[in-house]
Amino acid sequence: MGLRILGIDPGSRITGFGVVEVSGGKARYITSGCLRVGGEGSLPLRLKAIFEGISEVVTEFSPQEMAIEQVFVRHNIDSALKLGQARGAAICAATYLGLEVFEYTPTRIKQAVVGRGHASKDQVQFMMKTLLQLSATPQEDAADALACALCHFNSRDTLGLIRKAMS
Repeated sequence: MGLRILGIDPGSRITGFGVVEVSGGKARYITSGCLRVGGEGSLPLRLKAIFEGISEVVTEFSPQEMAIEQVFVRHNIDSALKLGQARGAAICAATYLGLEVFEYTPTRIKQAVVGRGHASKDQVQFMMKTLLQLSATPQEDAADALACALCHFNSRDTLGLIRKAMS
């Protein structure tokens, strides 16, 4: 078994996740999906559901590392704060279960998998279907999570070289 990477596209109502396994310089699809915690519940209950959902994914699929999208502020600061809290719940679940966590900007993730930092959701979905040889197009949030995992796969060798140089 190779290294398993969990990618997360955080959201306070829908959190995408995707797991890939890296072996021999290639990434293989393991699973993906969405934790739908929106609607009726209060924010604390949604954060609890994200923590529990990510914990279940980690327990079932045994990734060793997690890559997560960083917070970005578009227009609504309240939305950005909720997104940050959703990220925090996912990061806490992963670190509680022993995963090392890596963070990437949305632009870097898109650049890594599409070649353009401002690619559309459709382009990310198409590339995830193509790169991972999926039979169907993944849902937007799941595709973004898979893209985050692949971004980390593409970056981790460079990160290792930087760590060696600094030690």
